[in-house]
Amino acid sequence: MNKDRKIRIVLAKPGLDGHDRGAKLLARIFMEAGMEVIYTGLRQTPEMIVETARQEDADVVGLSSLSGVHNYFFPRVMELLKEKDMNDVLVVGGGIIPDEDIAGLKQTGIAAIFGPGTPTTEIVEFIRTNVRK
Repeated sequence: MNKDRKIRIVLAKPGLDGHDRGAKLLARIFMEAGMEVIYTGLRQTPEMIVETARQEDADVVGLSSLSGVHNYFFPRVMELLKEKDMNDVLVVGGGIIPDEDIAGLKQTGIAAIFGPGTPTTEIVEFIRTNVRK
């Protein structure tokens, strides 16, 4: 990544989850932190998310799930990124994700899972620290 270029983050809501207040709030926080944000909107498939990340030359993909579909959609996004040789994209997740699911998601390559109440400064700092430069 060019160190003069802003961090580019694709925020996505996979599945049929219709609640995106948190994702929209994070988009604003990331923009205020100097990142470039591409918000895909609701009801995205893993294929749509990865294609957007490819087209936008994303450094980060942020996945948000409140509907319990994270164990399918998050790993599927990781599979597709690997198939497209996009291994340098940092993937983080958030939303309502049970603690017992976090270790399995991380094993698929998700770098971090942020739950409700996580300070936004912690999320921003994690992304800044872990984007491959």
